Amino acid sequence: MSQTDPIAEMLTRIRNAIHARYNEVELSHSHLREAIARVLAAEGFLQAVDSEGEGYKRKLKLRISYAQNREKREPVIRGLQRVSKPSLRVYSGASKMPRAAGGMGMHVVSTPLGVMTDHDARHKKVGGEILLRVW
Repeated sequence: MSQTDPIAEMLTRIRNAIHARYNEVELSHSHLREAIARVLAAEGFLQAVDSEGEGYKRKLKLRISYAQNREKREPVIRGLQRVSKPSLRVYSGASKMPRAAGGMGMHVVSTPLGVMTDHDARHKKVGGEILLRVW
């Protein structure tokens, strides 16, 4: 089955897993999806990212982070939003990189140096395509 927007599909699966209070999400592997997941894991939004299998059967397993409250488990991810879409790409330079949720969230940016957060892109003075917003 062909996917028009695999990043949006990844974000939808994560949103649905958080809503159902699942600990893990499994999806098909791509290098871009893995790079985005590793950025989210480095920032604490995901616990772990594992890649298993070989060839076309390769899968990506994401473990979702939850804050441990005594009353109930609250997800660390409050919201995920796709910014740049296949129908409308959104690019930004390093000096005009937007801030997510007044600095409380972050953007994931695809740059010539790889996939990174908006903060890292500003620090390295490199712009790129704003893939998604997470808070």
